[in-house]
Order: sequence, then structure tokens, then C-alpha cells
Amino acid sequence: MNAPTLFVAGLGNLPYPFTRHSVGQLVIDALAHRLGIRMASNRGGLSGQGSVLIGDTQVKLVLYKSSTRLSSSRRRVICAEPCPESFMNISGPSIVKAYRDSVNMPSKMVVLTDSLSHRVESVSVKLGGSANGHNGIKSIIAALGGEQGFYRFRLGIGRDDSDAADYVMRQLSSHERRFWGEEGLDLVLREIEKVVLKAG
Repeated sequence: MNAPTLFVAGLGNLPYPFTRHSVGQLVIDALAHRLGIRMASNRGGLSGQGSVLIGDTQVKLVLYKSSTRLSSSRRRVICAEPCPESFMNISGPSIVKAYRDSVNMPSKMVVLTDSLSHRVESVSVKLGGSANGHNGIKSIIAALGGEQGFYRFRLGIGRDDSDAADYVMRQLSSHERRFWGEEGLDLVLREIEKVVLKAG
């Protein structure tokens, strides 16, 4: 019997790898390292795949993170330099292309995203629904033609009283970085196994 395939994309800004906004991509790197999946450049991003054992379940796992960049002319229109959030804001088309090339079924796609609404070092799973103001999720939904029925793993980054845009672009603490490579990664893997078992 063939192992089920799951597509997992991490949201973030590739040039800013250790910021709170890029925690999704940090976890993709941790998954690749833990599971022995080699990531390689392709058009629009970095991807890798492998047949791996997660818990007791054999899975064909496809990992992806976007490296989309704005053209200089479009960057000037959207925001002032360095415009770090713009990378995530337009990542939907490249993520959706990789998704369509692999599983092309919403229930078999997981998007790892930072969440201001969840406590630091937590994982909350949601299937479907609106983007809740997250520009990366908005971009994916738009590229899917309005389809919302994919999984979001919301990785808690908490928040403070400062401006949200400034907060998400600050560096993760050394403790948070270690967590997402160890205990946090264990949480993510357990949730991935649950999704695979549901998707069949």
C-alpha cells in the first residue's frame, strides 16, 4: 500500500530567517534536518521530499518554503525599503504551484505560520476558515481561488504592547529557536501524523 502524501509549507521571509515572522520556515528547516530530507532550490522556493516514518505512520512528506521576491518597481509601489513583509505577502502563488504539483487536495496541505494570538511556544491546529488578518494566509487563499480548506498550524509567538509589525520582525530568542528544533518540533510532528491519518 502506497504511503499517503502530505504537503507542508512554512511561511516566512527567507532573507530574515530567525525572526518571529519566519518561524514557519524555521520549523521546515528543523523538519528537514530531523527527517533527513534534503532541501534544494527550485523556481520560486526551496523544496524537498522523502518517505519518512512519523510516529507509527509512513508518510511521503513534501516540504516547501517560498523565496519569492518583489521586483524593484513593485517594491517601490508597495512600501519603503527594506519592506521585509512583502516577501510573505506575495508567497501564495509559488506555494500553491508546489502544492498543485504534489498533492492538489486541500486536506493534504499544511501551512506553518506564526501567530500573534497564541502564547509563545504553542501549536494550535485549524482546518479552514479565514486568514484572520495574516497576509501570508491571505496570499495562499487568493492563489487557491478562494479555497480555504487547508490546515494551518499556528505557531505561537505571543505579543507585547509594541507595534505588531515591529514585533514580528524581531529575532526569536535563543530559547525559542531551540524549542522549535526540539520539543516544538515534536508537537508539530504529532499533529502532522494526525492530519495524515485523517486525510488517508
